[in-house]
Amino acid sequence: MPGLLERVKVLDLTHYIAGPYCTKLLSGLGADVVKIERLGEGDGVRWLGPYASGKRTSSQGAEIPPGPPLRKGGNPAPEDGAWFLYLNTAKQSVALDLKSAEGRQVVLELAAKADILVENFAPGGMDSLGLSYAELKKANPALVLTSISNFGQTGPYRDWKASELNLYALGGLMNITGEPEQEPLKEGMPLAQLGAGQNAFAATMAALMFAEETGEGQQIDMSIAEYATNILENALMQFSYSGQEYSRVGNRGYGRAAWGIYPCQDGHVGIIAGPDHRWPEVARIMGREELSDPRFTSRAGRLEHADEVDAYMLPYLIDNNKVDIFKAGQESGLGFSFVSTMQDILEMEQLLYRDYFVELDHPVAGKLTYPGAPITPEDGVDSWVFRRAPLLGEHTSLALTSWLGYSETQVSDLVQQGVLAQHEGV
Repeated sequence: MPGLLERVKVLDLTHYIAGPYCTKLLSGLGADVVKIERLGEGDGVRWLGPYASGKRTSSQGAEIPPGPPLRKGGNPAPEDGAWFLYLNTAKQSVALDLKSAEGRQVVLELAAKADILVENFAPGGMDSLGLSYAELKKANPALVLTSISNFGQTGPYRDWKASELNLYALGGLMNITGEPEQEPLKEGMPLAQLGAGQNAFAATMAALMFAEETGEGQQIDMSIAEYATNILENALMQFSYSGQEYSRVGNRGYGRAAWGIYPCQDGHVGIIAGPDHRWPEVARIMGREELSDPRFTSRAGRLEHADEVDAYMLPYLIDNNKVDIFKAGQESGLGFSFVSTMQDILEMEQLLYRDYFVELDHPVAGKLTYPGAPITPEDGVDSWVFRRAPLLGEHTSLALTSWLGYSETQVSDLVQQGVLAQHEGV
């Protein structure tokens, strides 16, 4: 079914994580997203496992040995890498030689028809390809160009390299993550890149609205490191106001006692023992009269005696499972939670009740369970499009004929010249 962005055309020149996540949100909402991929190799994220088969395989099913992507003459890019399957749902794949004059011409023609172009080359990369914003604007004055990069399109760091580890650290998030007396830590997920992709999506939608009203496009400059700095909670403000550095608090959230992550019988739970007038409920649930001691009834008192409070709580926590603790707290008006494993998530009654999960069948990866839509309208509007990720070059012919009116002969000629490639099964 069509989504909320039906008829919006998006040209996707992104790779790896931040850019593809931005365009995933656009394609999920129903935009017609054409993804340009390198001949033979595709998006670099195709080469990042795990793989549905458990092995690195080509699109023909041949096992590919471990190592970097195979170049010309090697096996084609694998089709069943988990990251690619997740980040590129509901997109079309066009395999194209972007460095050739003919390939650049095809991209310029596609850009002339697009409403949005998203790219995450290094700054200056689009210019070197002859696809600068000035050139794109000549072809399409209303085009929204969203450029995502490590540090932005300007400044002394603009050309520097970075991975998620670098971006999380330089953006400041690492400084506030971890235990107080130990080294800083990184999140388990690529938060900086996914968050930047999400911000890029929001900015792109705002620019699209402006372009639709005025006919005037614009270029959006999205820095991944700056996104990380934008979500520093109150750490940066605290330092700006008082000069006091925000210290890492680990699992004892915000330096509070009885407020954080604790071990239990089958994993870990989140205990939030607040506000103060609800503290007696904690003592009642845990069956520990000692927790009713007047010394613990205020936040300041619990913090002063934090180790003693934890010692009284732990026997109850270790003797009970995480779901029972979670429900006991919630039923008493307390914000208890638990740390979900992936199995917990797949079996969570709340998500199952809301039909959250979606199963997509991929010709190489097979049937897999995917996270559902991030929005669920209650008025019956079909808001999200679910389709599997494309095979490399699967839509080369379809995209050029539907967007540009190319004939099959024109497509075939460009394939023969090595400018385009189609998936062999198409």
